[in-house]
Amino acid sequence: MLDSNLLLVGILAALIVGGIFGFILKHVSTAKKIKSSTSLAKRIVEESKKEAETIKKEAILQAKENLLKQKTDFDRESKERKSELDGLEKRIRSKEENLDKRIDQLEQKENNIENREKSLQAKEAAMEEKHRKIDEMIDEQREKLEKIAGISSDEAKTLLIQSMESDAKRDAAATVRKIEDEAKLTADRKAREIIAYSIQRYAGDYVAERTVSVVNLPSEEMKGRIIGREGRNIRAIEAATGIDLIVDDTPEAVVLSSFDPVRREVARISLERLIQDGRIHPGRIEEIVKKVRTEVDQIIRETGEKASFDVGVHDIHPEIITLLGSLKYRTSYSQNVLQHSIDVAYLTGLMAAELKMNIKEAKRAGLLHDIGKAIDHKIEGPHAAIGADFAKRFGENPRIVQAIATHHDDGRNNTLLGVLVQAADTLSAARPGARREMLETYVHRLEELEKIAHSFNGVDKCYAIQAGREIRILVENEKISDNDAVMLCNDIIKKIENELTYPGQIKVTVIRETRVSSFAK
Repeated sequence: MLDSNLLLVGILAALIVGGIFGFILKHVSTAKKIKSSTSLAKRIVEESKKEAETIKKEAILQAKENLLKQKTDFDRESKERKSELDGLEKRIRSKEENLDKRIDQLEQKENNIENREKSLQAKEAAMEEKHRKIDEMIDEQREKLEKIAGISSDEAKTLLIQSMESDAKRDAAATVRKIEDEAKLTADRKAREIIAYSIQRYAGDYVAERTVSVVNLPSEEMKGRIIGREGRNIRAIEAATGIDLIVDDTPEAVVLSSFDPVRREVARISLERLIQDGRIHPGRIEEIVKKVRTEVDQIIRETGEKASFDVGVHDIHPEIITLLGSLKYRTSYSQNVLQHSIDVAYLTGLMAAELKMNIKEAKRAGLLHDIGKAIDHKIEGPHAAIGADFAKRFGENPRIVQAIATHHDDGRNNTLLGVLVQAADTLSAARPGARREMLETYVHRLEELEKIAHSFNGVDKCYAIQAGREIRILVENEKISDNDAVMLCNDIIKKIENELTYPGQIKVTVIRETRVSSFAK
């Protein structure tokens, strides 16, 4: 027990001594560490100071190097700038020297110009003096020439102008003659232009007068019935007849407008019957129009057959008979074309009888010469060509076809039958009263034609012939040359166009006779 206690005491003592010894060792070790740390800190501080001194020295050296480099760059740039400034200064000095030289040159030029101006002024004064003396000499010479010639300068100018005018007119006449000779090569184009010009002159009044029909109404109330509810009646009439129905402010009348005279006639008769009947509605309109169209077609056929029978021309194709009959509703310059065709047939037959030609063939050509006018509003082209094509299509004799085609040509390429038809056509149209002109107007136009021709110098005699469709002028050959005759013809034509109003065209013929006489001894 005691041993164990002792052992425990010994152990405790050993532990205590060990703890004390460990504490002492730890304290000693800590003191050593503190001492070593202090010495390490001192060494670190010293090294830091040394390193800071080194960095400081390096920074100072680097700064010195940068400063030296900047100074070197500045010196170099300063030298470059200085050299540039020196060059600019040299250039400026050279420019100043050049400017001084130019100023000196300009001063010299100004002095020269002043001297020239003075010399020019002196020369101008001398020239003015010379001109004055020359004008005085010219006036003296003019006075002397006027005394010698016996005429004044104004009279001499007038004579010179007249001479130049006559020369110019002769040259112009020669040019016109040459141009007209060249124009013969393009006669067809020129003829189309003349026809177009004539159509322009006549078309306005003709269209207004010859493409409309007027239907009289019993009262103004009838206009509303013709129009119908929302315009259905007027639309039905226009659709059924193919014409334009114009309802305007004209009292108790409506206007039918169409280029087709047959359609216009059908519409006129239909509208009159509808007004008479009083029942105006779309169904009744179609019924009446259909019935009237059949009646008009029958009238056309009967009219064509009657015309051919009266003239004595038979065996005509039914289609041509229909065309011939429809000419009853066609007018030309206020002249009924069917009656005109019958007149031409009779006249052609009379002339053919005198010339011992085929009378029936001549009448046939005269009767059919204007059938193209029945459809010229439907087919483009002149009515002569349209009629010839239609006649050829339905088996007419080639001579008849050619006479129809050429009845408005100048006669150069025409046959004898075609010439007869052309002459008869002219006679029928030129007959006084044929185109509904008053006798006083007709006579007045003839007098005006002759008066216009007599108003020109060099005209000896003039005659208006063919009922005023041609005027023939005889001129004095001593005063009018061949070229002057060309100019005279053109001047008369222009004056006629400007001063007269006439249907169709007027042919102007200037005749210059050359006589040569001598004596046999």
